Amino acid sequence: MSQLPAPLSRAGDPAVAPARLPSWGGEVWAGELLAAAVAGLAAGLRFGLDPVLPPGFPFLTFFPAVILTTFFLGLRPGIVCAVLSGLTAWYFFISPVETFVLNGPTALTMAFYTFIVTVDIALIHRMQVSGARLAAERAVTADLYEQQRTMFQELQHRVANNMQFVAALLSLQKRKIADDPKAAMAAFDEAQARLETIARIHRRLYDPSRIDQPVGLYLQELCADLLEATGARNIVCLVDVPPLRLDLARLTTLSLLVVEIVTNALKHAFTEAGRGTITIRLEPLEGPLAALTIADDGPGIPASFDPAASRSLGFRIVQGLAAQLDGQLTYANEGGTVVRLVFPTMRAAA
Repeated sequence: MSQLPAPLSRAGDPAVAPARLPSWGGEVWAGELLAAAVAGLAAGLRFGLDPVLPPGFPFLTFFPAVILTTFFLGLRPGIVCAVLSGLTAWYFFISPVETFVLNGPTALTMAFYTFIVTVDIALIHRMQVSGARLAAERAVTADLYEQQRTMFQELQHRVANNMQFVAALLSLQKRKIADDPKAAMAAFDEAQARLETIARIHRRLYDPSRIDQPVGLYLQELCADLLEATGARNIVCLVDVPPLRLDLARLTTLSLLVVEIVTNALKHAFTEAGRGTITIRLEPLEGPLAALTIADDGPGIPASFDPAASRSLGFRIVQGLAAQLDGQLTYANEGGTVVRLVFPTMRAAA
């Protein structure tokens, strides 16, 4: 088995996260303080231009200040800059100056200013919300693509394994028929039963209605089908899972990972006629975490085994499925091969 690159996110029903607008600095009021500084800079520039400007134009330098502040710092700093700029223009550049007297012309002028900056701020804010939502949707699309790519690879790998199994099964039945022609009917019946079991495993893996049952019972039936399909009559699969609920997507991914690891154990951990035990445990940890442990009592993995250097497709699939669960996968040799996956039972919020 080998390693797939981790998807951008992990398995679960995708949902677009609320848009997060740009923020400046780590302090709560950093953006607002900078907005006040920008409003002061705009006021200084307007004072500098006052001798060369004809009468009027009280908001000449304040409109760009509001637009730039909203665009680069966000909604609240933009509003702060607009309020400070409006008050500054009213006090210093609208007649009668240096007073907040509100008469007809002043009210009309300030209403015009309020309307313009409100439209500017609203349009920029809406643009930022749309941009953030689009980025979130692109991230979800990339996540779904990565999951589908891993699932497709897993399906291809499983089909290839099944075809090899069918070829081996037919070869075995052929030898039986050669030794005892009268056993032909029984041999074909056995081959048919094995193929029906393989089909049942596929239906169980990809049928959402079957995954509504308890996790422990679901994994027990899945392992029983695997043992039946491979003809491993001397292998016992023990499943120890407490009452636990997983969403459909996470349980599907987890079951694919279990099938891959158990299949690998059946292929490599035991001799053809030997006895053995595969143990599957799923235990809750602190917080929203759980640990899946799959152990066999075979000879164990070689001491020289390096998961990072493995080029096996099966290992890559297992690593990819673990990444979809946001899980950390480890291998150990403890009287046999022990594979442990620690993963959150719920998809992390985006």
